Amino acid sequence: MSSAATRPGVKRGTIPVFATATALTVSNIYFAQPLLDEIAHSFHTSASTAGLVATAGQVGYALGIVTVVPLADGARLRRLSTVLLVITTVGLLAAALAPSVALLSLAALVLSTSTVLPQVIMPTVVSMASAGNAGRVLAAVGTGLTLGALLSRTAAGLIAEATGTWRAGYAVAALATGALLLVLPRYMPADPPALVRHKVRYVRLLGSLPPLITQHASLRVSAALAFVLFAVADRSLVMLAVGCNLLGFGTTSSQVANQARIFAAQPAIRARLNTVYMFSVFAGGAAGSSVAAAAFSTCGWAGVVATGLGSLLLAAIALTWHTKRTGPGPAGRPAEAAPGREAVTDSGTAPVGGR
Repeated sequence: MSSAATRPGVKRGTIPVFATATALTVSNIYFAQPLLDEIAHSFHTSASTAGLVATAGQVGYALGIVTVVPLADGARLRRLSTVLLVITTVGLLAAALAPSVALLSLAALVLSTSTVLPQVIMPTVVSMASAGNAGRVLAAVGTGLTLGALLSRTAAGLIAEATGTWRAGYAVAALATGALLLVLPRYMPADPPALVRHKVRYVRLLGSLPPLITQHASLRVSAALAFVLFAVADRSLVMLAVGCNLLGFGTTSSQVANQARIFAAQPAIRARLNTVYMFSVFAGGAAGSSVAAAAFSTCGWAGVVATGLGSLLLAAIALTWHTKRTGPGPAGRPAEAAPGREAVTDSGTAPVGGR
């Protein structure tokens, strides 16, 4: 990506570094999934018990989104990224040496809570983008996010097969994450965001999250695509594979578009807006999994497809209503305050001295 996509003064190579860091860190959440059978065999336990490792990882990631990501609105991002990488690296090493499923699950909980660096990078990279290039830089980092999530499972399986132990996957992940300590912090801003006028206490920072849903219409909108192919996927493995890849592409595109929309609302609270958005995505995914399971048990594959299409229709209706209500333009956002005329409050930003 050319330097024209970022503002003057941003280090050359920042976007590739951010994309790579996003791919490596997000992989820490998913690479354990294909190792669960080996973990169960290693500890002489059931597959369902070993599954607690994956569950702990998902729970930890959700906790990290809510408790860590909001800090990016006012923290020194270079220091924050360093701390998160250290905790994740230590957690991965602890997992590689874990003597039991319980301690492995605890390590997974800790390391996944600190592996929310991609959601810190997203609002950060937007602040570095030149005018009109927010979507472009988000797409680059989002591609890293998707590749990390998809390829980590394959990589973990290959590493385990080559070494004969699931522990090697955690050791390699610890090495890769630790290596980021030598690179990523150098590209993160050393100072807090420029729009921050005073430090917001952590409790109030968290308390400011719920009102954001009602304050920003763009935060309430989301979209998706690819269920049409799934309608015939029960008769074709190829169509299922194509549909899954298109759905992944559509989901990534939707996330980039949604984040570009919400980040345009108020620059000083981008991290908190992203917190609410990603928590909604996480909650929606969990709810969707439950609904799809019920639909499959009742109506089979056709029920799953119908459920997905129904969700898509609801998303389309919400997006259409939002567009008509707010009108055309970048996310339908109102005019932003003049430069230097915003100050951070406990719930967001407010114009200084009236408008």
